Amino acid sequence: MNHRLHALLFDVTGMFSIAIVVFIISTSQTVGQALSVYIPNTFHQLNTIFLSILIEALPFVLIGVLIAGFIQIFVTEEMVRRCIPQNKYLAVLVSCVIGGLFPACECGIVPIVRRLVSKGVPIHAAVGFMLTGPLINPIVILSTYMAFGNDMKMAAQRMGFGFLAALIISAIVAFLYQSNQLKEPAVVHTHSTMADSRPKKTFSQKLGEIMHHAIDEFFDMGKYLFIGAFIAAAFQTSISTSSIDLFGDGIFGSTVVMMGLAYLMSLCSEADAFIGASFSQTFPATAILAFLMYGPMIDLKNTLMLWGVFRAKFVLVLLVIITLVVFLCAGFADMIG
Repeated sequence: MNHRLHALLFDVTGMFSIAIVVFIISTSQTVGQALSVYIPNTFHQLNTIFLSILIEALPFVLIGVLIAGFIQIFVTEEMVRRCIPQNKYLAVLVSCVIGGLFPACECGIVPIVRRLVSKGVPIHAAVGFMLTGPLINPIVILSTYMAFGNDMKMAAQRMGFGFLAALIISAIVAFLYQSNQLKEPAVVHTHSTMADSRPKKTFSQKLGEIMHHAIDEFFDMGKYLFIGAFIAAAFQTSISTSSIDLFGDGIFGSTVVMMGLAYLMSLCSEADAFIGASFSQTFPATAILAFLMYGPMIDLKNTLMLWGVFRAKFVLVLLVIITLVVFLCAGFADMIG
């Protein structure tokens, strides 16, 4: 318990210190004027992008950890086992459908998935839920429809090919992995006679436990979000438009470039369609579709968050599978037209 408390205090102190420094440099005119000689414009640009990514992602992370806390307290292993089909491929289909109806961002989905896996959800079902939740939920589809001038074509392609890609990826994971792939082994709680004889907790006590778990989850995930957001901001600051145009010739090159941008920019899936639409005059529709499919499934900050939850080898393999499947699905979309 003392070790856990020290770790939590270390996370809180570190994140709070970073936030204070960034806030002072961003908002203080005195500090800004005093350091203007020493701080280049690229740093101010990096700082702005870094803060925008954090502001965009933090509300969804907070929602995600609250849902994770709710799952921890109110969802039992028995309930999970009853909801998930025994057949692994049927479980993949069910999880992808549920994920598609669940309004979650790729940042907030990671703590939810970790909690579900620790409760006994198979890793292939968890991956299906994790991929479709941020990619094709109703809010994302509506924002895509609006971003492309109230044209349903791109929204429909994102939903259809995104769902197909999620099914394929989850099925591959089901074939390759049997264990849950968590860094720390999941603790399965059994209800013994002694546990049943304990007095039942009140609703307010359960709410307190939800907040306790949510706080632990937030500071555990938050450090990876901070690091990922900073690295993504650094890449966005250093990549020029001319270099993008240089590597964006042809369907193959443009698709690779747009997938790379989706990974590095680490946009929120509820807003990425508006950024994707801004590239409509530069890149073909296939490359933009790949951009809209790839980013919500996996991006830089999300990779680091997954790295903090799952085994490193599994995260690397999942990254490769997602990349190949999305690229092939985008190519298939281009072929059928």
